[in-house]
Amino acid sequence: MSTVRRPDHRSAHRPARAAHANGLRHVLTHLITPLLMCIGMGLAYLGAFAHPAPQHLPVAVVGSGRSAHLLAQSINDKAGGDLEVRTVGDRARAVDRLRHQDIFGAYVIPVEGAKGASDSADAVDASGVKGPSGGAGRSGEAGASGGSTTSRGSVGRDGGGGAARSGKPVPELLVATAASDTSATVVQKVFTPIAAQQGAPLKVTDVAPTAEDDPTGQGVFFLLVAISIGSYASVAVIGGAGAVLPLRLRTALAIGTSFVVGLIGTAFAGPVFHLVDHGLGGLWGMAWLYSAGVLLIGTGLHTFLKRWTTLGVMTLFVMLNFTSSGGIFRPEMQNGFFAALHSFWNGAGFVEGVRSHVYFDGYGLAGHVWTLVGWLTAGLVVIGVAALAEKRRRTAEAETAARAAAVAAAAVAATVPEPVRSGRSAGGAEPGAGRGSAHAAAARVEELEEELEEAVGV
Repeated sequence: MSTVRRPDHRSAHRPARAAHANGLRHVLTHLITPLLMCIGMGLAYLGAFAHPAPQHLPVAVVGSGRSAHLLAQSINDKAGGDLEVRTVGDRARAVDRLRHQDIFGAYVIPVEGAKGASDSADAVDASGVKGPSGGAGRSGEAGASGGSTTSRGSVGRDGGGGAARSGKPVPELLVATAASDTSATVVQKVFTPIAAQQGAPLKVTDVAPTAEDDPTGQGVFFLLVAISIGSYASVAVIGGAGAVLPLRLRTALAIGTSFVVGLIGTAFAGPVFHLVDHGLGGLWGMAWLYSAGVLLIGTGLHTFLKRWTTLGVMTLFVMLNFTSSGGIFRPEMQNGFFAALHSFWNGAGFVEGVRSHVYFDGYGLAGHVWTLVGWLTAGLVVIGVAALAEKRRRTAEAETAARAAAVAAAAVAATVPEPVRSGRSAGGAEPGAGRGSAHAAAARVEELEEELEEAVGV
């Protein structure tokens, strides 16, 4: 019977299985990031956009008589807090408030129809005030089914108050689609049944129309998306591929990249898609401020977050940013969380700043620009903190390396016997000298070993 052992094939496969297990564990660990992104995007987008409804949306009834106050009070009572209806003395003042975005719709009662204002309040229940979907369509299209007519353009284009072809005054709704097309649509759904109760079609006048090639006004939001992706995707490159570079060079790359991203965004908004027809210089300035803030914050965070940087910048500049920007639904159409973010988040600063610059003669522009400057300043602060952290890390690594090298060199020197002094022969050595030197060498070796253990952290 042969005593030769056959090779164990199972033991041969063990290293491969161990390698596969380690590889699978590595992949599963890295899958945590995209899964968290999926959860975050779902919570953010569905939480912000799934159920848009007015939240104290400011509108006005134009008129100074008792009928205007009765109509405003009736709408307020029936809306239950969804709308915030006030009265405005005349049409010119209503237009001014629309252009300052103090209100998002103004219902002008016709003189002959004023006596029916109290009767028209009964139509508020059918106006869709409670939780309208808002929609993304144009205000003229949304109101067409309700018997309204839309005049798109400046106030004076339609004759300043409008009368039907029969000469009878008709109610007029003033909106500003450049501020928010969805808000204008909701306002139109509210007042169309009220006009129908008076037996007249509702005339809709857009006092602040958007560019001809951007009929819904949402092109600014998608411009924000393009600039954001170009910015935070560059963070991954600068932080990853540029990790070997000193932070000052990475910062310079971030600032330079933001200039290029701003130029690309301006080209999209102007010559390529004609989203805006003037003010491209100011738009580029805001695009650069926005992009630089994103790039500097992301570059600084990479020092601390490492492979979690992508998740961090997506949380800041996608999940919380796009949803609170006001590009699709203004804060008056969202819940309190996203409405609060709109007041200071950088995406809202960019979107509202571009709207103010292009469509509203710069009203409120300074505040939005300061929002972008604040985020840029925050980026510089994060870069400064990252520079201090990296300096301390390099100093600690250099000290540890120098200490370990010194201990190793001393240990090597202690193991080599000292050369015999030239003035003393081997036979003339003092008795016991060899024994003393041996004890000293042993003690020195023990000290060096202790120092080496402390240096390597054993």
